Parts: sequence; C-alpha cells; structure tokens
Amino acid sequence: MSKLFSRDSWAEIIEALSSNWFRTVLTAFGVLWGIFILVILLAAGNGLENGIKQGFNGMATNSMFMWSQTASQPYKGLPKGRRYNFKTDDVPAIKQHVQGLRFVSPRNQLGGFRGSNNVVRGLQTGAFNVYGDYPEIIQQQPMDITSGRFINYSDINERRKVAIIGSGVQSALYETNEEVIGSYIKINGVNFMVIGTYKKKGNNGDPEEMQKEIYVPFTTFSQAFNMGDIVGWMAITAQDGYSITDLKSEVFDVIKTRHTINPNDDRAVGSFDLYEEYSKINGLFTALNFVAYFVGILVLLSGIIGISNIMLIVVKERTKEIGIRRALGATPWGIRAQILLESIFLTIVSGMAGIILATVVLWLVNYQLSTMDTSEMMFINPSVNIGVVFIALTILIVSGLLAGLIPAQNAIKVKPVEALRTE
Repeated sequence: MSKLFSRDSWAEIIEALSSNWFRTVLTAFGVLWGIFILVILLAAGNGLENGIKQGFNGMATNSMFMWSQTASQPYKGLPKGRRYNFKTDDVPAIKQHVQGLRFVSPRNQLGGFRGSNNVVRGLQTGAFNVYGDYPEIIQQQPMDITSGRFINYSDINERRKVAIIGSGVQSALYETNEEVIGSYIKINGVNFMVIGTYKKKGNNGDPEEMQKEIYVPFTTFSQAFNMGDIVGWMAITAQDGYSITDLKSEVFDVIKTRHTINPNDDRAVGSFDLYEEYSKINGLFTALNFVAYFVGILVLLSGIIGISNIMLIVVKERTKEIGIRRALGATPWGIRAQILLESIFLTIVSGMAGIILATVVLWLVNYQLSTMDTSEMMFINPSVNIGVVFIALTILIVSGLLAGLIPAQNAIKVKPVEALRTE
C-alpha cells in the first residue's frame, strides 16, 4: 500500500514506461481498442433495442389479438370446414371464466386503403380503415389524441354516431387550418360527427397508413353497418402479474366450448401473441449484449496479452536493476508490487482513453440523430449506462493484474548474484 502513495514509485513507473514511448503507445493501443469496441458494441445494441422498442411505445405488450377461423375437425355432428363468428356474448363469458384479464375488447373493421372509397366529406373521398371499438382500445394501442376526445361509454351506451379520425384522414378530407371538431363525414352512406383527432406513435407497421384510420363506438358500428352481434376479432390484455401467453389457452377453451368446436382443434381460433413476440425481442437483445461482451472482451484480451509480453521484455531489460535492488535489500513483494503497478497503470490509462474515445464517438452519433426525426427510425439513442463503465473499469483492473502477474513472478525469481553478472 505504501508503494501506491509513494512519489518515487510513480516517478519510476513513468520513467520505465516513457523510456520507449513508441513501444508503450503501440502496446496501450491494443487495450484502448478493445475497451472502445466493447463500449461501442454495447451502445449500438442499446440503440437498436431502443429503436425496436419504440414501435411498442405505449402499447400494452401483455396482449394478444384473437379471431375466428375455420373448424378443421368435425365435432358433435358438425362438419369440418365450418365457419363461425365470435359473438358479443363471448366477451363477458371470457371475463367470467378466465381470471387475470384486464381488457377484453371486441372489434370490428370496415374498408381499408386497398379497397374502394368508403368515406366522403363534401367533394373529398377516401378509402380508410374504419374500426368499431370500446374506449379501452386506446390503452391497448399507442395513440395521441391531438384534439377533441376519444370514445367514451356514453357514446357506447347511446350508440352515438361519432368518430375519431387520424391525421392522415384529416389531411385527405380537410383543408389546412380547417376546423375538424364538430364537422361531419359520411362512412358508407352514414353520417358521423368528428369529435376528435389522433396521431399514432411507433414504427411498427406502415407509419403513413396508421394515421389513416377512423374509430367509432362499437355499438354504433354494429347498428349502422348491420353487424348484429358479430365480433370481427378481439384485443385481450392480461393484468400485471399475469402472462397472456399462459392465459390464452383458457380463452381458447371458452370460445371452443361456446361455439361447439373440438377441444383439440388448434386451427379453429387464430391469434397473435404480442407478449410472446415482445419476449422474443427481449431475448434477442440479451443475446446481442452477450455477443458484445464476448467480442469486446476477446479484443481486450489480445491487448492484455500484448501488455503482458511487453512487461516480460521490460523485466528482462531491467534484470541488472532488479538484481541491484535485491542486493540492497528490496523484498520480493516490493519487486512484485512495482511490476504489477506498472502493468495496472498502463492498462487503466489506455482503457480510460478507450472509454473517452467511445464517449466522444457516441456523443457525435447522438448529436447527429438529434437533428433528425427519429419517430420512425430503428436506431435511437445509442448509449451505455454508468454500470457498464464500472464493469469496464473492473475488467481493466483485473486485466492489469493478470497482465503483470507472470512478469512480476519472473522478476522476483531473479537472483542478485546472477543479475549483477548480466550485461
């Protein structure tokens, strides 16, 4: 410990490393490059993760979407190939029989941008997706209400002919700065009053088409477009502490029982498990972080080996000096500590230079990204947290000890008499 605070020891370290500065710089570059690669790889992985997860921003990821398909097996006298539809009564049945569900939202859809024009306002027409929904859908899918309001239960109960339109619909049907709230649009010949506008966020799907959607109350949709009690599909979200992946088999069982479907018919109910896909993405980025650490540490290891080799050469060059110090009473621990300090000092200085270089590069990248619209980008805010810096420092200290261990052991094996004979 006394060597650590000894001015003479540090002066000796600086003199030893600066005696051949070109060799020292080349050796230090290996560690600098290794720690630089480690930090950059981890930051790039985080940037990609941030970009991908932006697509889930505000979305209830513990959700699934479920729709009816064709029965693929005969059951109780009913043939295979039979089509069926979800009914509005299925919603309370699912809520009653499956514990742990937060939202069970029935949905219906009309039209679409690939179909014929289904929305008219004055002389303007357009083909847009029109959804019949309950108020909960705004908590299951990301959406910013930019003016007015969203659907509420008064609209549902009173079957009000009201609509919320996306910014893309507004651009297609309205002039710039024209008042939207309180105006009327005609959907498949039925008048609806616009009570709100929205803009969806996230980079999943087609960002432009996401803004060209219209939302109306589910009950109004069913009545206005003669859907009766038919439900097109459902958006189902589990409560915190529950996994929709674990609960979905119970949901399927309720549907199969109510619609007389073979319990073993897995093709009769279609679904998309958002939570399962989200978990796969999290697993992917965990694997990417592991690869980043693995590659970075391997590159760093090559630099550490370089430092160890150079320290062996330094010990060989200083054989006579070490012999004289041993003859004057220097202890083996004193010799070992001096070599280890030189190794750790070189490793930490070069490693910190690598961290500073990586920080500058990441700052430049983030500065460039800040001048761009990142709402639809797949790469956002590449960075590392302070914990990674502490991990890097720990790796550097341990690496420095390992790099100096063998040279230090060789140094204390030098016998004073033999060292003094060395020319």
